Amino acid sequence: MAKRTASKSVNIKNKRASFDYELLDTWTAGIVLTGTEIKSIRDSKASLADSYCTFINGELWVKGMHIAQYAFGSYNNHEAKRDRKLLLTKKELRKLAADSKNPGFTIVPTRLFIGDKGLAKLVIALAKGKHEYDKRQSIKDNEDKREIARAFSVSR
Repeated sequence: MAKRTASKSVNIKNKRASFDYELLDTWTAGIVLTGTEIKSIRDSKASLADSYCTFINGELWVKGMHIAQYAFGSYNNHEAKRDRKLLLTKKELRKLAADSKNPGFTIVPTRLFIGDKGLAKLVIALAKGKHEYDKRQSIKDNEDKREIARAFSVSR
């Protein structure tokens, strides 16, 4: 049985997460998916916008993650915004649960990708919400970086 290789790598990012939150610590988690969901992810038909993670009965679940229905899925197709279970070790789950109970902290997905073995992985981060003045500082820092990059590219 030949291993299927993707012609392009799947790398779906949640760009709002780094703007709205200060990302403190990250983990890579596996996701429990159905057959049509992984096919849609391989076609890059997923979105992490407005998604978040929560604990239900000691298990970590991602809510609000949109995976488009697979075009050739027929009656086996999945629901686009269903809750999906994340796979982490018990030690990591205990640490995340303890840290996320503090006020102002949440767990947000930041990146969805296909690993070396062809399995979908989700990078999640423990995050603290930013205030409005923190967001303005982030915008200013990004603009400064762009200006520096332009100055170096013009001078060469």
